[in-house]
Amino acid sequence: MITGNQTNTVYTSALLHTDARFSNASQALISILDRHGISHKQIQETKDIWCRDYMPLQVSQGKLVQFRYEPFYLKDDLHLQSDPKEVCEANNLKARFSHINLDGGNVVTWVDRAIITDRVFRENPAYTSRTKLISEIEELLGAEVIVIPHIKFDMTGHADGLVRFVDRNTLLGNDREMEYKYWKSGINKVLQEHQLAYIDIPFFEHKISKNTDHAIGCYINFLELGNLIILPVFELTGNKDNEALRLFQQLYPDRNIETLNYNDVALHGGLLNCTTWTIQE
Repeated sequence: MITGNQTNTVYTSALLHTDARFSNASQALISILDRHGISHKQIQETKDIWCRDYMPLQVSQGKLVQFRYEPFYLKDDLHLQSDPKEVCEANNLKARFSHINLDGGNVVTWVDRAIITDRVFRENPAYTSRTKLISEIEELLGAEVIVIPHIKFDMTGHADGLVRFVDRNTLLGNDREMEYKYWKSGINKVLQEHQLAYIDIPFFEHKISKNTDHAIGCYINFLELGNLIILPVFELTGNKDNEALRLFQQLYPDRNIETLNYNDVALHGGLLNCTTWTIQE
């Protein structure tokens, strides 16, 4: 698999730049990318800004794998469901297509490993054998698949808001002491089974009336692109922005780390990894 630090080009949905709600966030993101000389392009024919989910996964240079994109949480909002085949065709991308239903935001990768939450089983009810489903995903990705529990209240059930790889045997993840007991127990079991180390990253809860699906407070959903890491900061009461930044600076002393207030996007349920697709060109 191509890892974030091996990528050199970032794509975003054209909608991120044409929707007035996101103009400040998108301009700030582009400014950072330009400052670091990072190539950035726009994806055409999308129906929402969360391009990580409906774009292919890059297995190696020139080799893309595209999963089916029919998430359960969009069953009543089909007008927001981008068609991966149409998107790939419109953007001159050639990929190997799979019938397996799997969002890109639910795949966190390293060179020979991928982490996916157990939401994948709900999204593929035709598979009576979980082992067979995981085996087929492993064949497509050319990587070992490690399944972790999802957060039950999380609409998407994605992995990219929970954990990220530092290296093959080390994960960054949300502070387990602040998570639900069932998730802490579940992730600890996975860590032990796969001999993975885990670095607890702070997060904070920010309550918004009638909006329980926002992503404010989650630092794990950062953008990693070559030697650059863009870390979301929130600048709101109760934030742990400085604590998170110091920890990332310690973990990645050889990387360029930028911070970005992406709250205009976060209010709608995602952050930097969600709204970007990074590849090695």
